[in-house]
Amino acid sequence: MVKKFFLIFTFILFILAVFYLPKNKFAIECNLNVNLTGLSEKELQELINKCTPIINNLRSQISNLSSQIQYMDSQIFLTTAKIKETEDKIIKTKKEIEVLEQRIVGLDESLDYLSKLLLAKIVQGYKIRSISMFTLIIDSNNMSDLISRIKYLKDTQEYNQRLLIQVQQTKLNFEEQKKLREQKNIELAQLNQLLNEQKQSLNLQKIQKQKLLADTQNDENTYQTLLSKARAQLASFKSFVQTSGASSIITANAFGNGSDGAYYSQRDERWANKFIGYSSETILNVGCLITSVSMVLKKNGVNIDPSIIASNPDYFYLNTAYMKYRNQFNPWPGGLNNYQIPISQIDEELSNGRYVIVGVGGCSYGGSHFVVLTKKEGNDYIMHDPIYGPDIKFSAHYSNICSAETFK
Repeated sequence: MVKKFFLIFTFILFILAVFYLPKNKFAIECNLNVNLTGLSEKELQELINKCTPIINNLRSQISNLSSQIQYMDSQIFLTTAKIKETEDKIIKTKKEIEVLEQRIVGLDESLDYLSKLLLAKIVQGYKIRSISMFTLIIDSNNMSDLISRIKYLKDTQEYNQRLLIQVQQTKLNFEEQKKLREQKNIELAQLNQLLNEQKQSLNLQKIQKQKLLADTQNDENTYQTLLSKARAQLASFKSFVQTSGASSIITANAFGNGSDGAYYSQRDERWANKFIGYSSETILNVGCLITSVSMVLKKNGVNIDPSIIASNPDYFYLNTAYMKYRNQFNPWPGGLNNYQIPISQIDEELSNGRYVIVGVGGCSYGGSHFVVLTKKEGNDYIMHDPIYGPDIKFSAHYSNICSAETFK
């Protein structure tokens, strides 16, 4: 009997535990494989909060192609989660606006009804106010009738007062609901704008990943080689700018257009702070080659400037500012291709009216700075320098040439 009672008691406790006792929800962790559709608003926010610092930390741990791709995949996941969060908020806000619309319609109808009722009561009250106490006494059959008439007048006044308060309160509620609806409409517009920006960001992240895979052919050695070259060349560009004594931004077209109308400066405020490709490098710091190419294309009749080249990631390797300079497989604007030439051939190209881009300074990667030679003058050259200005003697700043390129 005791054993049977114990089994029944245990069964009852089990039922209570399953159906009635509070349940602890599982803790949200940063799981990139989680199904976002099944998450509540709170769970989605917790997931984003957990993943954000972890994914940001991944960026500092990128050392190879695999970790770069992992970081990109994580970014794509996080942005997708944020899009889901914003879409959920948009749905919720739209429902709130619908509820407010219904309330406003109801309050508008109530206000209209109460206003008409109050107006009728005011008219009726105005008529009653014209009745004097003497008239009440005369018209009353007895004392009880007089008291009843006086009480009716008092009740009518109190009812009208309450009705007036009710109308005022309904009007206040009506205005409050309209203001709240306006706020929600503003929130909805902001959410839609945020969603559009997030979708653009997601699309960009996917394109960046595809570009990385295309540039490297998903090969680790290619990735490391390109990354090494990019870091070395861009570091040399930065170093040159910093030691040139001319690293400050100048006003738009401060040096003019040059004698040929084709000069650009990488220091020009119109584009000096513009980022190059998908990188965080600016034209001011590493844009000598971009600016030199822009000048040559401009000389050949192409309507272009450094900012236009910088805005096209296809001209750069990986997600860096390392330029795909020898671009014979993909012509530049105007149908031009650039070719590396021996330094000894520079004079011949210039005599044929073709500008030559030359690397100067350190020669590890073709030059730590690039300028455009426009013509030969005696034993010297005239150049357009992206840093110092147009129509300057080459020997005024440089003594060596590392490499040469011409456009045809």
